[in-house]
Amino acid sequence: MDEIALTAGALYVIVLLRAGGTYAVGWLAGAGARRSKFAGRISSAKFARAERAIQRWGAPVVAVSFLTVGFQTAANFLAGSMRMPLRRYLPALLVGGAAWALIYATAGLGVLQVLGRLFAERTALGVSAVAVLLCAVCGMVVYRRRRAVPVSEDSTADES
Repeated sequence: MDEIALTAGALYVIVLLRAGGTYAVGWLAGAGARRSKFAGRISSAKFARAERAIQRWGAPVVAVSFLTVGFQTAANFLAGSMRMPLRRYLPALLVGGAAWALIYATAGLGVLQVLGRLFAERTALGVSAVAVLLCAVCGMVVYRRRRAVPVSEDSTADES
C-alpha cells in the first residue's frame, strides 16, 4: 500500500505541474493572441460567448479530461487561453489530477507487476505479451490516421 501511495503522490505532483503549466502557457498564448492581428477575430460575439461558456462551465470538462487519453492537454490549454478563472480551474485540476494519479498508480503498477512476473517466470510469454501490446497500439494508431485522412475525389475515381 505504501508503494501505491508514494507512486500516486509523485504522479499527482507531476500532473499538477504539467497541467498547470499547460494552463499557464495557454493563458500566455491567449494574451498574445489578443494583442496580435487575430484580435479582431477573437473579439467577435461568437468567440466572447464561447469564452464565457468555458469560463463558467469548463471546470467539469477539465476534471473529466484527466480520465481521457489525448484530450487533457488540449482541455488545459484551452482553459488557459480562454481565461478560465483560477477559482474554477484549480478545483477541477485538483480533482481531475487526483483521479488521474490514482488510476495510473493502481492500474499502472498492477500492469508493471504482472509484466515483471511474466518476464521473471515465463520470459517468452512476457515478450509475447509486450509484442502483442505494441502491435495493438501501432494498429490503433494506423487505423486512426487512415480514418482521419479525407478521401479525395481523384482516388475514388481511380477505384471505379
